[in-house]
Formats: sequence, C-alpha cells, structure tokens
Amino acid sequence: MHAFLIGFGVIFIAEMGDKSQLMALTFAARYRAIPILIGITIATAFVHACSVALGAIVGVALPTRAIAIVAGIAFFAFAVWTLRGDDLSEDEASQADRSNRSAVVAASVAFFLAELGDKTMLATITLATHEGLLGTWAGSTVGMVAADALAIVVGQQLGTRLPERAIRIGAAVAFVGFGAALVFQGVRG
Repeated sequence: MHAFLIGFGVIFIAEMGDKSQLMALTFAARYRAIPILIGITIATAFVHACSVALGAIVGVALPTRAIAIVAGIAFFAFAVWTLRGDDLSEDEASQADRSNRSAVVAASVAFFLAELGDKTMLATITLATHEGLLGTWAGSTVGMVAADALAIVVGQQLGTRLPERAIRIGAAVAFVGFGAALVFQGVRG
C-alpha cells in the first residue's frame, strides 16, 4: 500500500502541466472522455509495467544507498523539468487531431509514444528501484490516469483559465521534497 500511495502521489504531481494533459485535452475536444481515459489507461499500464521492470533490474544491480541518492538527484531534475514546462509537439498534436481510428486506439497509441522517455516514465523507474513493484505500477498508473482525467474535466469546465504556472511550481516543490527525502535516506544509510 505504501508503494501504491507514493507512486500515485509522485506521478499525479508529475503529470500536472505535462504534455500528456495537453494531449488529453486535445483528444477531449474530438472524442468523449471515457474512451480517451480507457486509451490512456491501456498505454499507461503498459509503459509503467515496463518502467517498473526496468526499475526492478536497476534496483537489484545497484546498492540501495547509491540508488536512494541518485533517485533523489533525479527528483531534483524532475523539479527543474517541471518548472521548465512541457509542450505538445506538432507531431503529437497532429496525431491526436487527425486520427480517424477509434478513440481508444488513437489515445492508446498516442499516449504510449508520448510517454516513452517522459518524466513520469523516468519517475516510475526511479520509484521501482526502492518501492514495491506491484504497488508502484498500480499507483503510478492510477496517478497518471487520475491527473489526465482531472485535466479533461477541469479543462472542459475552465478552458484556458487554468493557473498553469502555479501548478508547475507546486509540482516542482513536491519533487524537491521527495528528492530531499531520498538523498537524506541514502546519506543516512
């Protein structure tokens, strides 16, 4: 349960202001929300399963103290990445915009490709190096889907009046907190 809650919290926060939320909004303009969320869930579950597997391999291969320190530093980098922002590339926007396939297939493919190498994938790998694998996978998947669902609902209600900068700053502060806790844990041993 601890791994689930940590995975959910970290990924939910990481997803705030991320390009996946922009994609969710783009798909929501064209399709109903439920098929989009199903597609997001399919893609996220697969990407995060691969991330957790990779994190488990790294976690076994490296000493725990080193992993905690490197993971903490990675979270500091995620904070900077979050502050810098994330934009939807033209290819990603056109893929969401021009797809004539079903909403589930279109969202699944688009989100799968967008999440490869994204900060939420890297954060999931990092968490899986020292948290429970099933909990990390389930929590990170649910966290991402919840954040994207929130983006769809809030975006439909508020349009362009979302305080994106405030969301980015809050997410960055949370990443710094997680990072500091991990570095402290690694240094203390």
